[in-house]
Amino acid sequence: MITESARITAPLHERYGEILTPEALRFVAHLHQTFNARRKALLAEREVRFKAISEGQALTFPKEMQQIRGGHWQVAPIPQDLQDRRVEITGPVNRKMVINALNSGARVFMADFEDANSPTWANCVEGQINLYDAIRRQIDFTAPKGKQYRLKEETAVLKVRPRGWHLPEKHVLIHDEPVSASLFDFGLYFFHNAKELLARGSGPYFYLPKLESYQEAALWNEVFVEAQLYVGIPRGTIKATVLIETITAAFEMEEIIYALREHLAGLNAGRWDYIFSAIKKFRNRPEVLFPDRAQLSMRVPFMRAYAMRVVQACHLHGAHAIGGMSAFIPSRKDEEVNRRACDKVYKDKALEAHTGYDGTWVAHPDLVPLAMRAFDEVLNGRVHQKEEKHSAAYVVTAKDLTNFHVAGGKITEQGVRTNMNVGILYIESWLQGVGAAALYHLMEDAATAEISRAQLWQWMHNPHALWEDGRHLTPALYARLKAEEIEKIKQLLGAERVATGKLQQAIDLFDRLVLDKDFIDFLTLPAYELLD
Repeated sequence: MITESARITAPLHERYGEILTPEALRFVAHLHQTFNARRKALLAEREVRFKAISEGQALTFPKEMQQIRGGHWQVAPIPQDLQDRRVEITGPVNRKMVINALNSGARVFMADFEDANSPTWANCVEGQINLYDAIRRQIDFTAPKGKQYRLKEETAVLKVRPRGWHLPEKHVLIHDEPVSASLFDFGLYFFHNAKELLARGSGPYFYLPKLESYQEAALWNEVFVEAQLYVGIPRGTIKATVLIETITAAFEMEEIIYALREHLAGLNAGRWDYIFSAIKKFRNRPEVLFPDRAQLSMRVPFMRAYAMRVVQACHLHGAHAIGGMSAFIPSRKDEEVNRRACDKVYKDKALEAHTGYDGTWVAHPDLVPLAMRAFDEVLNGRVHQKEEKHSAAYVVTAKDLTNFHVAGGKITEQGVRTNMNVGILYIESWLQGVGAAALYHLMEDAATAEISRAQLWQWMHNPHALWEDGRHLTPALYARLKAEEIEKIKQLLGAERVATGKLQQAIDLFDRLVLDKDFIDFLTLPAYELLD
């Protein structure tokens, strides 16, 4: 399909034309042509900053923005339907998930085109169709066994997470260049739904992923201003929550809020990507070593400082602070697994509430009441605690944010095996078109797979990364352990699934991610080339 603005290189199936209209594509092309050069320049800045970190330069708070930190300025007023964010549920944009999440009892549903979504052409376009239908309350779904799914009278408030600045949408070309996936996802959703949402008493609300600087936030602000002008709605109508999920963004939280202050609703502590970012940015520093992923809890120094800083920055300027993901999936068969896991989830959510957060994330509807109880016990009848400034007594320094010491932290063979097993299994699922994979009672997305392969890369390429028994991860040891884990994976998947060939593709890609001398920034970039 070709318009005067864009060329689509993928098939157009039933109803695709309702989303990929000439008018919508012209809007996406306008955004791309206006902002893509700046986007690419900011991505190049990421490399400059990484090189400085690798050469030993310390991360610091931006000196040029010192005058805005700690100031008395506030974000613009936040709409009424975004005041109560005690529990938010997240998930991909497939039809059944959209209905279940909106019906879950959570206050907000973040419909995800990013880490929980495998960005096949079908997933991305049909996801837009599903959200279009859900907003107009014309969505339903019938499962293969006949169970029917429809929206309840009361549903969660909808927020949408487009893909990050670094990702392309290869199926849509603007002057023979792949369009920015961020602008594609945002543009289609906004163009078709902004006015409809306003007419229904809500608005176009977004989550912004993977930002690494306040300049990247400022670019989104420019996109928002231009988009609102283009469709003819008031400036400031869009509201966005920024995920603080890179360690460089942690040093610029107030600056990010300031850059987006007329559109900013809050910050979210995106804990799993944050761990990945810390490993990635400091991977070439021999003195910075991370133990097994299971030991990187929210109580270790750099994570605790980060969690406190999110609350401080948000509440100082009138924004919501939203806690991180609880990825546990309740078991239908093992009550003891449920009991232990629910106890951990409750304690995690209670810690967030006592830290000062206004809400939190869960991945499964069954966890909504548990998380709600943890927050209600602290909020005591309120729907948020933005007025609380108790965390201001805790001063978070640059040293705190990079205090990577983990008391008793160890690299273990089990940690290595878990990273191999989960990393390969997740990539296999992603290549099958499923971006939120239920593995071992946890909902894994791209962030946890990124941690898995980044840790293995660091443990192999850093000669100081000794296991608790004194061994070091060599290519030969990696190959032996991987072969054993692959046999377990084959048993788990079954012969029919293995026969699709996606497992071998996943293994080959995982080997590249771990063994290559040059670290690949995001596994989703080479993986995307394997998708239809």
